[in-house]
Amino acid sequence: MNLCIDLNADLGEGSGHDAELFELISSANIATGFHAGDSDTMHAAISAAKQHQVAIGAHPSFYDRENFGRKELTIPLEEAFDAVAYQLGIFQAISSALDVQANHVKPHGALYNMAVRDVNLANAIARAIKSVDPKLILFAPDKSELARAGEAHALQIAREIFADRNYLNNGWLVPRTRRDAVLHDPKEAAERVLRMLHEGKVRSVEGEDVEVRGETICVHGDTPGAVEFARELRTRLEREGVKISAPRSSS
Repeated sequence: MNLCIDLNADLGEGSGHDAELFELISSANIATGFHAGDSDTMHAAISAAKQHQVAIGAHPSFYDRENFGRKELTIPLEEAFDAVAYQLGIFQAISSALDVQANHVKPHGALYNMAVRDVNLANAIARAIKSVDPKLILFAPDKSELARAGEAHALQIAREIFADRNYLNNGWLVPRTRRDAVLHDPKEAAERVLRMLHEGKVRSVEGEDVEVRGETICVHGDTPGAVEFARELRTRLEREGVKISAPRSSS
């Protein structure tokens, strides 16, 4: 398989195994304080990424530490714009102080999932990214409102697929309120990712094949067994001749 793919994980969230994941991934989505983390954890994560030559990205969310940013909230669009721009600004300031170039943005949790289907929220996020740094790459699912909004605002998109999450027939992720939202077998997850890359398809929980396209693969840092997931996935991909590398801005 002559492919190059990014392997990303959500870090700086207090999961306790960031050090192990930094050795396995090519991109880190670093919590920017609204759902987890603070200036100290951002500094530590960016420093570790620099040491391991891992690309860094901001991981902004709703201001909702109580629910880890995973509760869907309805807020004014300008408030969403401000929240994303504020978090990106802090992240950019810390990364600049450490002489590290921010590479991408991946919204977190409910903010991400809502923007996948809500065109207005997606546009607010894309506008915020463009206002802070139009060279940042936006991680978003293929054919989602978030990806379309990014493209409409001339942002580079890295289409994201998920190693440790199940899919619905419409291509969205199974909500975390359901017991079947998360995969628990690293070998099964690796096989599914290889099929997504080979065939551009994933089997939904309803038993249908769903078309997917990906340039970056997510392993959630707080998923039980995240290190084993990432290690199994990287091993299988490299065995298939897939190069693991972060996307780079074309701007």
